Amino acid sequence: MADNEILNVLSRSGVLLNVSIRFWRASKKLKAEDLGLDPDTVTNHLISLGHKKLVPPDALKTFALIESRAHALVDSATFPFLGGIARFLPNAKLGAVTARLDGLEQEFSFELARFKAQYASLRVDAARAWWEAARRLVNDPDRLVATIEASMPQADGLDRYFSFQTHLFQVAVPEGTSQMELIAAADQRAVADARNRAAQEAATKIRHGAEQFVADSVATLRQETAQLCDEMLQSMSSGKTKGVHQKTLGRLIRFIDEFKHLNFAGDREMEEHLERVRGEYLSRTAEEYRDSTAAQARLRAGIGKLRDTARELAQQDAGELVAAFGQLGRRRFNLAA
Repeated sequence: MADNEILNVLSRSGVLLNVSIRFWRASKKLKAEDLGLDPDTVTNHLISLGHKKLVPPDALKTFALIESRAHALVDSATFPFLGGIARFLPNAKLGAVTARLDGLEQEFSFELARFKAQYASLRVDAARAWWEAARRLVNDPDRLVATIEASMPQADGLDRYFSFQTHLFQVAVPEGTSQMELIAAADQRAVADARNRAAQEAATKIRHGAEQFVADSVATLRQETAQLCDEMLQSMSSGKTKGVHQKTLGRLIRFIDEFKHLNFAGDREMEEHLERVRGEYLSRTAEEYRDSTAAQARLRAGIGKLRDTARELAQQDAGELVAAFGQLGRRRFNLAA
């Protein structure tokens, strides 16, 4: 495979996604001095001061919920790229994922406005609650409360503790430099050679990493197919609703549709197996399966065969598929020429 072909195809097949969400955790790690204790007399293996909440957890739970939803969305629609430096988002999922992230960002902004509106009263209530607790715990409650209040940001400085950022970018191979105006003429050749060597080494590592990424992504989807089949078989063996529930069939139908959207690497073999199962087994309703013991047996056999096939394929070397993926770039270039 020629240098950078697979990277060129990846850059056309999707984007790299990074979602960063920050919000104030409202916690303070207490020191011995905060409690009026001599730090030299505190035995760490017996006493743990730890992080203490500055405001009631419910005041920030919506931010945590938005964060978990955003990360769950990204994890379900992307693949970790080069050890997790970013997530690879296939083009087929780009519109839906970014639209949902935009919606979550709007929820985050709305929640921030609501939190800021009530923050002044939260701050007063927190100081009062801490004073009530401190006067029962320490000899100098005012000192502890002053430490707590100092740890709580002022209302006009809250924005810097909150952010919801979505970044889309593409991987690019570093290039050598030919513009060396700021470097003395005598040093230009040595610096240029060093930069070019570094760029070539980085390009090689990225290319190899990209090839492994494509192979891992193929294996992941195949493993997820096998796992879903296992879960379906377990559900059908549980005895509920005579063994077959419409939700169970619906999970596989939705998975097959999702597989197509996530199958940027072109795993036609696995896709064909899934479509065959759709055609042979998913045209019946759960009620129809419950009315026929023979049909249920055929369904279980079909799901079991799909599981075993997916497991076998997940263990296979995906080198040929990765090479075919890279060849897409070569064919595109030939057509363009």
